[in-house]
Amino acid sequence: MPLLDHLIELRTRLMWSVVAFMVAFAVSYHFAGHIYNFLAQPLVSAMEARGEQAHMIYTALFEAFLTQIKVALFTAAFVSFPIVAIQIWLFVAPGLYRSEKRVVLPFLVATPVLFLAGAALAYYVVFPMAWKFFLSFQSIGGAGSLQVTLQAKVSEYLSLVMKLVFAFGVAFELPVVLTLLAKVGIIDSADLKRFRRFAYVGMFGLAALITPPDAISMVSLALPLIVLYEISVISARMVEPKEG
Repeated sequence: MPLLDHLIELRTRLMWSVVAFMVAFAVSYHFAGHIYNFLAQPLVSAMEARGEQAHMIYTALFEAFLTQIKVALFTAAFVSFPIVAIQIWLFVAPGLYRSEKRVVLPFLVATPVLFLAGAALAYYVVFPMAWKFFLSFQSIGGAGSLQVTLQAKVSEYLSLVMKLVFAFGVAFELPVVLTLLAKVGIIDSADLKRFRRFAYVGMFGLAALITPPDAISMVSLALPLIVLYEISVISARMVEPKEG
């Protein structure tokens, strides 16, 4: 295909991607309140379990509005990613041989599945335990003692949730990255086995870096990463180039 035709095709794929994102953003902004309530549900449940009235605050006039914009952007990126990935595939696929398509396609399928698995682990497992742990530092107060209560800001909570969802989702891409590296011959299963102990330590360090400062969140990420690493060893052995 001539260069001009490539550029026209690229423009078409970019336009479809932008349209998909804008439509997803418009719909997401309309339901931004419901989406935020869904993201806040683990905190609401943790507060209600302690007999507290669930609430949040904002301290700037525009904070709540900007938070809804961020919710819509976050959701739109999440929802439109499959369409964007399809557009990338439609642009790249015509230039690949059939054997190359068979190699690349499983990675394209596995990437969103593993990201969703990581995001689900963060939301359904880590958030409830972590929020319960942090709420335990509140104190009722009384005569001669100080009352300590949580006044969570809507923007700060959203930033923390987005950071953790993204971190868990990206971390769960470990098998995709390692298997792809094994497929192209950069590493092999023997290398992964040799550096297993160092990898385990690194996973706990990574988990401590990207999760809230509590042992529950760190272990909740580190242990699945170790399991995914062992899966990567098996998948790398299956796809690595055979000698001879």
